[in-house]
Amino acid sequence: MTEIDEKLLAELLGKAAVNPRLRQNYDLRTSSNDGSQCMLNALLPGTVIAVHRHPMSNENVLILRGRIAEVLFDADGVETDRHILDPSAGSFGCVVPAGSWHTVEVLEPSVILEAKDGRYGEDGSEVWNNRTE
Repeated sequence: MTEIDEKLLAELLGKAAVNPRLRQNYDLRTSSNDGSQCMLNALLPGTVIAVHRHPMSNENVLILRGRIAEVLFDADGVETDRHILDPSAGSFGCVVPAGSWHTVEVLEPSVILEAKDGRYGEDGSEVWNNRTE
């Protein structure tokens, strides 16, 4: 059994601090046959998460520690919505609808749980810079 506790979150944030990308994930799938994505993601301010979308799946985001902004965009790249996730304020997560362009802004060191359908790299996800007109 893997316990998701303060020790694990601190280890992930420590690894994020020495990672040039300023983030570190931890795979929570129980088997290599699991076709989903479920992970913890430790994020530090300054990390850059490209605007992207998941056409075939919602993205479920729960925040365990810290404070982030989940930001949504329309097809022209105009910001349409911004949700602050902060467990100390009672805002514990959100569901990003399938096909929505989005990113995360990290407001303080944070750990989130992300879950979506489809294997990484095979789920149809697109980065804004690579989308076709």
